[in-house]
Amino acid sequence: MSYRITLDIPEESFSALRQNPDDFAKELLHAALSKWYEQGLISQSKATEISQLSRQEFLEVLKKYNVSPFQYTPDELEKEIQ
Repeated sequence: MSYRITLDIPEESFSALRQNPDDFAKELLHAALSKWYEQGLISQSKATEISQLSRQEFLEVLKKYNVSPFQYTPDELEKEIQ
């Protein structure tokens, strides 16, 4: 099952980012998924499922938004190394 979400976005918004509505919607989804992943709310697996991207493609999205693909705190990383 899937759901369609409709947003009312002023037409000027598309020109501000120099994107057509389809590209704008894709960008909006990628930005949301990147932020949710960064906050630890979703996994890479769930993000790829929602976005219908491959894992490699999602890693490229994370790179675009300067989000680390690793969900470890410095303390957790140190414990992993030991």
